[in-house]
Amino acid sequence: MTTTTTVDPTNVDPSNEAQAQAWDGTEGAYWAAHPDRFDTALARYQPAFHAAADVGPGDRVLDVGCGTGLTTRAAARAAGDGAALGVDLSARMVEVARATAEAEGLPNARFAQADAQVHPFATAGFDGVISRTGAMFFGRPDVAFANLARALRPRGRLTLLTWQPADRNEWIQVFARTLAGRELPPSPPGQPGPFSLGDPDHVRELLTAAGFTDVAFDGLAEPEVYGRDAGEASAFVLGLLGWMLADLPPAERDRRTEALRAILAAHEGPEGVTLGSAAWLVTARRP
Repeated sequence: MTTTTTVDPTNVDPSNEAQAQAWDGTEGAYWAAHPDRFDTALARYQPAFHAAADVGPGDRVLDVGCGTGLTTRAAARAAGDGAALGVDLSARMVEVARATAEAEGLPNARFAQADAQVHPFATAGFDGVISRTGAMFFGRPDVAFANLARALRPRGRLTLLTWQPADRNEWIQVFARTLAGRELPPSPPGQPGPFSLGDPDHVRELLTAAGFTDVAFDGLAEPEVYGRDAGEASAFVLGLLGWMLADLPPAERDRRTEALRAILAAHEGPEGVTLGSAAWLVTARRP
């Protein structure tokens, strides 16, 4: 994979260098080019996530792994005369987030390219920390959650949306079987990735060790929308996961591409192409 890394390496923890190269390279660029598609895929989770964050007027909110900023903008609106800061490793996504917030007239939504695992946030500088499918990518989640706990004021609230294990998420199993020809194996312990925070016992241990209390989990299951029809959904998924086909002979690539389109067509419905997903809504507080 070819990447262009603009994150200052002095501000990225060594355990996050691979993530910085991906998110500040071609992977992050793809997300930045398709913000509406990614936000639509997660749209069913947003109301519960936003409600759990419980942002109120005057609050100061930190959004970790903010992507193109939808959750940061929602927090900024709820904060009124407060503010929301979104941070992400991707310069391209941060650029899109800033431009969108400006276009929507949200001067209290601010953005920075930063590694939240080690960034020197002001101690007790935030009333809430949120992360919608972003916290699973820390190289050292123990260090990261300790840093986020330090950034929260006493009784400040942490709200995470994390994927449940891969075997409960139809979307990734369909894509892995069809494109890679195999089921996705369980995430290796301690390795960053979409399903690294899928085990509630592991997450509770991490958060408790970082100094959080009142750790709670709410299991959610929602359909994810990948496109209005199979053609649109197939193009989107291949743009994201086409690397799974890179080493195959052309005929096999074509066969798997057609298989993907066929299975997505079988999932077409009134809302478009939908696949099942399951996530944990995690909340905790700093004492």
